[in-house]
Amino acid sequence: MLEPAAEQPLVRPDGRVEILDRDADVMDGLRLHHGDATALYAMLAAVRRLVLLGLVALLGLAACGGGKKTNGEESKSAAQVVADAQAAAKSASIVHVVGGGVDNGRPIKLNLWIGDGKGKGHLEEGGLSFDLVRIGKTVYVKAGAAFWKRFGGAAAAALLHDKWVKAPTAQAQVQQITGLVDKTLFFSSILGQHGKIENRGIVDYRGQKVVEIRDTTQGGSLYVASEGTAYPVAVNGGKNQGDVDFTDWNATDEPIVAPKNAVDLSALGG
Repeated sequence: MLEPAAEQPLVRPDGRVEILDRDADVMDGLRLHHGDATALYAMLAAVRRLVLLGLVALLGLAACGGGKKTNGEESKSAAQVVADAQAAAKSASIVHVVGGGVDNGRPIKLNLWIGDGKGKGHLEEGGLSFDLVRIGKTVYVKAGAAFWKRFGGAAAAALLHDKWVKAPTAQAQVQQITGLVDKTLFFSSILGQHGKIENRGIVDYRGQKVVEIRDTTQGGSLYVASEGTAYPVAVNGGKNQGDVDFTDWNATDEPIVAPKNAVDLSALGG
């Protein structure tokens, strides 16, 4: 079940998140329930809904060039501008993602660094939060007692609170979490989900000249740099929908390293 509350009678649909385990009511004393789609998935699904539906995402540009000459995106088709923005984002070595929104009345906050084959970050949803780090084919997760109690019960909370837990990125329980710090998948999700779009030319967005690509079906706009590299500048979902800033493109001074003394999830039967 994707909702932590066990008393809910029905399992609600939740985007692309699969329900991996049909029996969410069994837990060994000091053993994580195998295949348990719980709070980790619920938090990720909430963030992905905001991104995939275009409700939130604000992408900041580290450097867009200082001249007045445009990069020509304003004269291209809307589909081509989106393709250019996606290619630019994927070609960057790293980007900083900060922001938030609301999902089903619950506030969501995220602070991520997404690079090539690595990443790190912190996410909060509905009063729960966790940190994650990805290095190559290994992902690490760290959370407090409240999170683990809702995820795996009192035994898991006592065993894992404030400790790093590691698992292979291919492991079912962490595959979608890993997607949060997979640059290619992340930007494919952000920029690849939209309805009918149109190019509205150069506009002013928070003091910066950008090209606006308006989603006339789902609402919201993608803003792309009008000078220099066509990095995405913003996808704005409208009033009260939240935003996520993408800044520090190609930063060279942000270390992403594997946490020490992490508990191996596979050793716990996860």
